[in-house]
Amino acid sequence: MTDQRPAMPDDATASAAPSPTSPRHRPFDWVEFWITAALPIAVVLLGVFFYINVPVFFSWRNAINISVQIAALMTIAVPAAMLLMAGKVDLSVGSMLALCGVVAGLSFETLGVPGAVLLTLAVGILGGLINGTLISVMGMSPIIVTLGGLTLMRGLAQWLAPNPLFGFPESFAKLGYERWLGIPYLTWIMIVVLLVGVLVMRFLPVGRRIIAIGINERAAYLVGVRVKLTGLLLYVAVGLATSVAALMSIARINSAPSGTLGVGVELTVLTAILLGGIPFTGGKGSVLRVALALWLLGMLSNGLILMNVPTELSLMITGAVLVFAAGLDLIRTRRAR
Repeated sequence: MTDQRPAMPDDATASAAPSPTSPRHRPFDWVEFWITAALPIAVVLLGVFFYINVPVFFSWRNAINISVQIAALMTIAVPAAMLLMAGKVDLSVGSMLALCGVVAGLSFETLGVPGAVLLTLAVGILGGLINGTLISVMGMSPIIVTLGGLTLMRGLAQWLAPNPLFGFPESFAKLGYERWLGIPYLTWIMIVVLLVGVLVMRFLPVGRRIIAIGINERAAYLVGVRVKLTGLLLYVAVGLATSVAALMSIARINSAPSGTLGVGVELTVLTAILLGGIPFTGGKGSVLRVALALWLLGMLSNGLILMNVPTELSLMITGAVLVFAAGLDLIRTRRAR
């Protein structure tokens, strides 16, 4: 019995074979490779440089010091990174941190530690709720609204406490220096926040919704994503995280200076987010890479201090890193078009 199956056309055979333009035959993208590899390479090179100049840099004690220095920043950077993945930004976090720190410092005597902590968290949530309502619900510009909040909240903090507050209850001050299993409480808080961020973005549906909003907000809405609610909740998360960071900061220094507390936090957080590979337009990103970028900034600050580099030069170097991060963001944006 002869085989009656029709013969496969020649063009079908050709289409089944990989074409020269298929992903298997695309040339290796060296530009994208170096953009991706730049961050871990920079961490290694910077570590080697500081170790050569200051051998104590690679000690366990110094690593703990770096973790404590960046703990409050990491607490803010994780939800702020998720917010930027959705195409939104919050530039008011530094002033919000100052306001929350002042509220806590003023409340300890009358409300006690539990009451002051709860009030501080409520202030952070309220700040995030206001930002989220104006931006995500009403559609106002994130940059304009949060820049206005930056000025307003800093002024309010200085009005509430013209002079630095200090002398907090010992039961609260312990947060800034006590340890569990040899690791400071502040570092543990940072680790927990980071793990929650990774969990949300990698394993929960809301992570995919955040990315979808950043890619195309209109398309995300049409497929059923609650765009306004998601944006509102992200701003609330940033506000809550900022209030926690404020408590961590004032416990660490045992003071709440309204004029200087949180100054530059928004720029450091934004620098870490951009260095971590999240484009300013959103749509993609990794919380772990943002954490690595913030660790790099912590290494830079710590190493310069150990080398006795003047503060002015340290600020110049940090500013140059921000410009570099913006340049990488521009390259990513142009290559994505």
